[in-house]
Amino acid sequence: MASTACFVIVSKNDIPIYEAEVGSAPKKEDLAYHHQFILHAALDVVQDLAWTTNAMFLRSVDRFNDLVVSVYVTAGHTRFMLLHDSRSEDGIKSFFQEVHELYIKVR
Repeated sequence: MASTACFVIVSKNDIPIYEAEVGSAPKKEDLAYHHQFILHAALDVVQDLAWTTNAMFLRSVDRFNDLVVSVYVTAGHTRFMLLHDSRSEDGIKSFFQEVHELYIKVR
């Protein structure tokens, strides 16, 4: 089974800071734009959810076919967004926490 993941860091002003396409699925230029579109469309949902909860890990906020958008929001309102086809919520949460620690060190 081919796995897909697209990871994006978005600033509080909705400016993409970082983007990475990873996975074992065949790489196609069209899919990269498709993934960007799905993540961009989920930003409105993320913005609404971020103001209604104190949790940093928002879990899965949106779905498209077999892909899921999971989000982690920092205290400074930077969003870590992951488009994936995985079912491991604990693994995704751990990934976001590690990225957050590294992000703090770099900032």
